[in-house]
Amino acid sequence: MPLEIGDLAPDFTLPSDQNENISLRSLRGKKVILYFYPKDNTPGCTQEACDFRDAWPDLGAQNTVVLGVSKDSVTKHDKFKQKFALPFTLLADENGDVCEMYGIINKKSLFGKTFLGIQRSTFLIDEQGVIRAIWRKVKVTGHIKEVLHQINASN
Repeated sequence: MPLEIGDLAPDFTLPSDQNENISLRSLRGKKVILYFYPKDNTPGCTQEACDFRDAWPDLGAQNTVVLGVSKDSVTKHDKFKQKFALPFTLLADENGDVCEMYGIINKKSLFGKTFLGIQRSTFLIDEQGVIRAIWRKVKVTGHIKEVLHQINASN
């Protein structure tokens, strides 16, 4: 059953780009933008990460934490973070368990081949751990404006 607005966000613990384990539960008391993306250093994923980076001052002022999640390794995340000066945490879900919990693994096709991959998705989680907004099949252009608007509307 897919997650819906009003559901308690499934808790998880994943290794970060700093090789520390981060759990969602430990962030209670703050808003969390949990965004899932396919792969570090690809054009759309880089643009999305840089958009969150550029909005960082506004997000920090709203008591909001950003967590980017993909199946890339901690080492790849660290390089990606350094390359683009990302001020937020990237989490490595190498086996895809958290992606499965959040229902964002879907069939994709590329060059005529079908495979399972991460559907670019964002979840806004409130201070009590409740999902307040969900964006699935995210189009990168303009997405950060939608997220900021939703955060401002929820204050």
